[in-house]
This record gives sequence, structure tokens and C-alpha cells, in this order.
Amino acid sequence: MSSGGGPSRIRNRKAPSEASRDLSVEYDDDDERNNDVQHPRNRSYAEKVLETEQANVGMIALLTTLAFALRFFKINHPDQVVFDEVHFGKFASYYIQRQYYFDVHPPFAKLLFGLAGWFVGYDGTFGFENIGDSYTEAHVPYVGMRALPAILGSLTVPVVYAIMKECGFSTIVATFSACIVLFDNAHVAQDRLILLDATLIFFMTLTMYCYIRFKKLRYRDFSYDWWLWILSCGTFMALTWASKVNGILTVFAIGIAVIIDLWDILDIKKGHSLEYFWKHFAARAIAFIVLPVFLYLTIFWVHLSLLTNSGPGDTFMSPAFQETLKGNELLLNSQEIRYYDTITIRHKDTRVFLHSHPDKYPLKYEDGRISSQGQQVTGYGHDDSNNYWQVIPTKALPETGRGRVVRDEDVFQLLHVNTQTLLLTHDVASPLMPTNEEFTTWPKDDLSRYNDTLFQLRLVDGYEGEPWKSKSGHFRLIHVPTKVAMWTHPKQLPDWAYKQQEINGNKNVNDKTAIWFVDNIVDDETGEDAKERTVDVPAKEPKSLNFFKKFFELQILMLQHNAGLTASHPYASGPINWPFLISGISFWTQSEGQKQIYFIGNIVGWWACVIGISLYTGIMLADLVARRRDVEPLTEPVRHRLLNSTGFFLLFWGVHYFPFFLMSRQLFLHHYLPSHVASALVAGSVLSFALSESVNYPVSVWGPRLRASKPRTYADLGSRGPIIVGFFALLMFIFYVYIAPLTYGTPGLDGHAVNARRILSSWTLHFAAKPTDGI
Repeated sequence: MSSGGGPSRIRNRKAPSEASRDLSVEYDDDDERNNDVQHPRNRSYAEKVLETEQANVGMIALLTTLAFALRFFKINHPDQVVFDEVHFGKFASYYIQRQYYFDVHPPFAKLLFGLAGWFVGYDGTFGFENIGDSYTEAHVPYVGMRALPAILGSLTVPVVYAIMKECGFSTIVATFSACIVLFDNAHVAQDRLILLDATLIFFMTLTMYCYIRFKKLRYRDFSYDWWLWILSCGTFMALTWASKVNGILTVFAIGIAVIIDLWDILDIKKGHSLEYFWKHFAARAIAFIVLPVFLYLTIFWVHLSLLTNSGPGDTFMSPAFQETLKGNELLLNSQEIRYYDTITIRHKDTRVFLHSHPDKYPLKYEDGRISSQGQQVTGYGHDDSNNYWQVIPTKALPETGRGRVVRDEDVFQLLHVNTQTLLLTHDVASPLMPTNEEFTTWPKDDLSRYNDTLFQLRLVDGYEGEPWKSKSGHFRLIHVPTKVAMWTHPKQLPDWAYKQQEINGNKNVNDKTAIWFVDNIVDDETGEDAKERTVDVPAKEPKSLNFFKKFFELQILMLQHNAGLTASHPYASGPINWPFLISGISFWTQSEGQKQIYFIGNIVGWWACVIGISLYTGIMLADLVARRRDVEPLTEPVRHRLLNSTGFFLLFWGVHYFPFFLMSRQLFLHHYLPSHVASALVAGSVLSFALSESVNYPVSVWGPRLRASKPRTYADLGSRGPIIVGFFALLMFIFYVYIAPLTYGTPGLDGHAVNARRILSSWTLHFAAKPTDGI
């Protein structure tokens, strides 16, 4: 370190002198001038050989071949449904049969599975009901469907390599990052099954690649190539977004990078006019907002255009949506409800019937609270005559005609047919929820509590005077005096109510779970079957509904149900555990032969990524602190490469990782796979920093605004690079092969072999030997 007042230098990384500001030309922020010039002929022999075009092509071919070999090896095993193939294989069946289904994930990856199934001759009749169901016995061409994610997962490896090369890293460093994905057991296990993550990760890496190519053309802005790469980035970003619900994180990551980019362009020191800034803003708005939204909408339009028949997803949707589906029960059997009709009422979410029986509430509950000792009103899951309620008017009715139809906002009473008592709620706490009102009944001839038996009908999205219909007429039932909504929840009542569901009055009348529908009209006041009313009516044609209404309804439901996946799962894990491979997921087991697929990563690669992220964070913090003391530990080219390239990788890692800490839904190790790929890129960048004093420069494409007289420098990892990366790849491959029986589900392992592969005690493997075995 120098003893004078100027900044100190360490690692012989010479800082550039302060250049005079020239507003007409620019220096490359990532490729600052480096006075420590290294002539290409002075590089090591290994580096010169590996940086040739032939070596580059050969390495891509080798990595791609190995990726395909590892992912297609025994792809036909097991010939049974594995893990979430019960869902995503089933969705492919629905596309082929054009039956409507509901899922929390966007449809693009599932559309591809449907296309793959159709292409290989699958007829869509297999149920995918349970893990372990046989494909072979049902003659399902499952290998063709598994081939799709295997192809995309295999192609991800050369894309990772290409990302590193485009960022200016040497061939051996790019190979290092690619090997982390190539020899990873978790990626291979996921890629060779009918699952969504291979599609998500493939398009995420293509998004990163295209954004890097676009950024490298920033000195040739608005050229043909510049538009090609920015629009390609927006396209692949949209496909990532449309592949899986967490694909939206890729949109956020690119959005942050774009905001930083625009902020830099806005800097007056760059010499750009506001007109120039707005041109760039408009271009990015087109590529990263307009185009992705258009493609996302188009994918959903294709999805909804294909699924035109009634299917298992009908009941999730609104009545208006359901009536657009051919063969839907609402379309075929929806009937107008008239006063004095006897009906059964069901809760939309839990599907229980509104039910009552002669038994009374106990005088005192377990917590000491007192009840009304009235007749119990409960939710019952089965068809029963105690579910029958008659609609009693509170106004004069005409003898015949449309005036006897029940309509939106009508006030009426509900008479329990078997006990001849009227539904009632009052200011008495319900059995399980002291804040909600108890529901009971009252003798119909006792008028002393007439007002407490009055309820108002409020149809969901109803209009004034809209007729109330069975099946399609979703409604809330509002108590007139106390303004509570009839509501239920899954928790069961004690034995005194036969463990049936509690019905109570919810003060939040707009609660989305307080929605009910009439399941059936049992008979009318004459005792005749209500279906006779429409016996001569021709079959109804599906109704039409605006695409955007269907789209937004579906988006809201997807978000709600995704957030509602909070049930416990034996293989769920927290995000803090994922980078360290604390636990995996049991995908499939077979007792015969003691075979299993256990989803777990290659611990060598995953821990190397953790070390890489930790070292990168330490390097940047140390540089920041040193510069506060006027010490320059890094040259400007190296610092900019670490900030711009490695920082971009770290941005993707963090954006795809940290949001999971805020989620209360079920979380699993496979949610970390996109971040793992990004961390492999960070690890490669840190390895390059550790082995080479310089960087490959320049990286960006020359343009008219870039000063031309800039010396070219080269990274040189010497012979150390190939040796270290070769040893690392060999170590990864050895561990990969060792864990392979858990990745491929074959061969079976005895108890002691299973124990030997439990690298961490927290891995919950099947068929493990007990400690006393063999003693």
C-alpha cells in the first residue's frame, strides 16, 4: 500500500485515471478501460485452447449430450404415476377431452403437456388418480409426455453455459456453472417427470440470456438486433410467467433490472436528452409490459377456448362462468324458485347441506358459556330429509304467474319441513365462535319472535328483480334484524351434534365464504316434481361471457386458492432450509424391491452455490468498506463485472427466493430450483474472480456512441482453472451416481444402503435399516 495521500492498491489491480467527461461518447459501464492489459498471446496454453471457437462448440455439444443422456436414462421407470403427475398428467387429459378444470397455476406448461399427449396418441381417458397407478396396464404413452420436460431440462444446461459466455466469462467458468445444473439430482428428478418446473426454469434462463444479449447492444440501441433481443426477452418472460404461478417472480426480477437501467439512462451526466430517455422508456414498456401481457392473455384465451365442456373445475367458478360450458349442470338443471317450494341448500365451499334435527343445544358448553337450548341447526354432508326447507313468503302473492317467483333482495322465512319450525338467528353466541351468532329454529305458530325469522336474499352479482334459481343462483342469506350472514366453516361440533358442521351468523356479510346455493327443488306447494315446469323446454345452449370477465374471475380464484394451500404436509419445508438441502421430498415408493424416488439435490453443487453467494457478499461488502477508507481493492473493470453481471445473477436468486419467506402456503424444496440455477451462475462468477486477476473485455457490442480506442484484455485462469473445474465436475458426478438410485427409483436398495445414502440425518428416506438390524 502506498504511504502517500492517494488511494491504495491491492492485488495489483490498477485503478483507471479520472477521464474527462465527454457528453458525446460513452465508456462501457461494464467494460471500463483496464490499463493492466494482457496480450492474448501471453495467456496460458490451456486458456488459449479453451477459448477457441472449436472448443466452445465442442463444450456445448458435450454438455448438451450429457444432459440428454442423464435425463432420458430409464425415463420409462417407474411406469407408474409419480408425485404431482397425479395433477399435471390429469390436466393434460382434460385438454384432450376439452373438459374444464381449475388449477392455481397458469396454463402454458400444462397446455404443452396436453399437446405432447395428443402428439403421442394419448386419448385422455386415464385418471391419474393416485401415486402408483400403472401407466402400462392402462396403455398410456407416458414416456412421450415425460419427454417434453426432459428435453426442456436438458436444453437448460447449454443455456446456462451460454449465459456465462455472453457475460464474458471463460469457457471453463461457464462449464463450471453448467455442471452444477447438469449433475444435479434434483433437477434431473424434476426434469424427467410430468411436472412444471422444467418448463419454468427453461424459459427463465432464456429470459436471462435474451436480456443479457439486449444489454450488450446498448451502444447500438434501436437497431434490428437490439429490437430482436428485447422483444425475445419479453416473449420468454411472458412464457415463464404463464408456466407456473411463481413465474411472476421472473417478471419482477426483469422489472427491477429495467428500472435500474432506465435510472442510469436518466442520469444527465450520460448526456442524454429527455426525448432520448422517453424513447427508451417506450421501447421497454412495449417489450416488457405490452407484449408480455398480450401473450399472457393469449395463452389464457387458448386455454379457455379449448376447455368448452363441463368438467371438474366447474364448481370453482361463478354461475355465469359455468353456464358457458357444454353439459354443465347449472345450464341443464337450473330452475326458477317459487314461494312454497321445498328446497335443499348447500354451502358453496364446504358442500354441506343446511340441516336441522330435533336435538337441542346443550345448556352449557365446555368453556362455561350458556346456549339458548334451541333446536340445533348444522351443516350435514349427506342427502337427508332433515335438509328440506320450504320458502315462506312475507308478502301477498298472486294466485299464479311470475309474481310467485323469489327474486333478489326478497325477504322470506325458511320452514324446516320435518320439525315445522322456522330458521332463526339471534344475539346468542354460537357454540364454537363466541363472536358469531347462534342459528336455531322457532315454532312456526309462535309469532312472538316473528322478526327474528326474517331473512333477506342477496344474489351474488345479482341485479334488481333477478329470479332466484337452483344450482346457478349463488346467494348470501342476511338476517334482517341483526344484519349477519349465514355462514359455516369446516370445524366440527362435538358429539352432542354428531360431529356435524357448525352454522352461525357472520358479522362480515361480504365474506366470500358465506355463499350458498340451492342444490335441488324437492317439490313445490302442490307436491309435484319441479322438473315438470320445464319438461317441454328445449335443451339450453351454452351462454356467452366476455373473455375478460372470465379471465379476471380466474385470476382472482388462482390467487385465493394458492394462498389457501396452508394444510400441513410431511415433506413441506421452510425456505431457510432449501439452500442447504436439509430435507427433500418423497416422490414415489415401491415396497417390492424397496425402490423409491427421493427428491434431493447434489450436495456438492448446492453447498458450492451457498459458498459462492457468501463469498460474493463478503467481497462486495469488503470493497465497499475499503473504498470508504480510500482504498481501491478492485479495479473498475472487475468491480463493474461483479456489480453488473454477478449482481444480475444475484438479483434473480434473491427475487426467486426471498418472497417465499412471506408466504404462509405449503412450501417444498422444488420451489428453490429457479434460485438454484441463478446461484450456480453466481458461483461461477466468484470462481472466475478467485482464479483470474483480469476479465474478458470488452463484452458489449461496439456502437457509434462507444469510444473505439479501448484496449482488449483477457481473463486467464491458467492450468488451475481446468484442474479445479475438472475435479469439481468429477466430485459432482461421483456424488450424482451415488445418489442416483434415489433419483431414478432404481435399483432398489436394502436398508443399510439406504442409510449410507442419508448424507444428512434430516433426510427422511424409506426402507432405512433400524439401528439394531444386523446386530
